Amino acid sequence: MNPTLPSIDQLQEMPLPPPPAYLPQTWGWAVLLALLLLGALAWGARRYWRWRRDAYRREALAQLARLQASDERIHALRALPELLKRVALSMPPAPHASRGRRPAGEAVATATRAFTGKPAPAGPRGVAGLRGADWQAFLQQHCPLPLPEDFSQQLALLAYAPQAQLQALSPAQQQQLFEQCRTWVEQHHVAA
Repeated sequence: MNPTLPSIDQLQEMPLPPPPAYLPQTWGWAVLLALLLLGALAWGARRYWRWRRDAYRREALAQLARLQASDERIHALRALPELLKRVALSMPPAPHASRGRRPAGEAVATATRAFTGKPAPAGPRGVAGLRGADWQAFLQQHCPLPLPEDFSQQLALLAYAPQAQLQALSPAQQQQLFEQCRTWVEQHHVAA
C-alpha cells in the first residue's frame, strides 16, 4: 500500500451536533406561551363562573325531572308554577343592577311604566309580584324560543284550578306543559 494515499482506516467519524433545545430560544416564544396560558386560564375561569352561576338552573332541571317522574301527577302539575317562579327569582341580576348604574333605555321604560300605571318590578324580588300579562311578558322576554300566548294562564290554572279540572287534562297536555316548562328553564336568558 502506498503511504501517500489515504487509507480507509484513517477516516474518523464526524461528531454529531448537539440536540436542539426544547426551551424557546427567544423571548417572543416565552411571551406567546405566557399569553396562551393566560388565555386558557381566563377561559377556564369564565367556564367555572358560568357553571356556578347556572347552579340554580341545574337544580331546577333536576327538580323538574323528579316532578315529571312522580306518580302523583296532580301534585307535580301544581308544583310547576312555583318552580318557574323560583327559577325567575333565582336568576342572577343584570350587571348594571349590582353596580348601581342604569342602562340607557331604563329611564324611558320607567317613565312608560309610570305613565301606564303599572308598577315597575325592582330586581329579582319584583318578579314575585308578576302575574297575568306581566308574568307572560317576563317569561317571553327571557326565552329565545316562542312560548304559547296563554302560558301564564296555563300556569295559573295549574296553581289554582280545582283538582277535578287538573285530572281532566290529557296525558299529552300534561306532557306538553312539562316540556314548555323544561324549555323555559333550559333556554331562558340571563343577563351576563
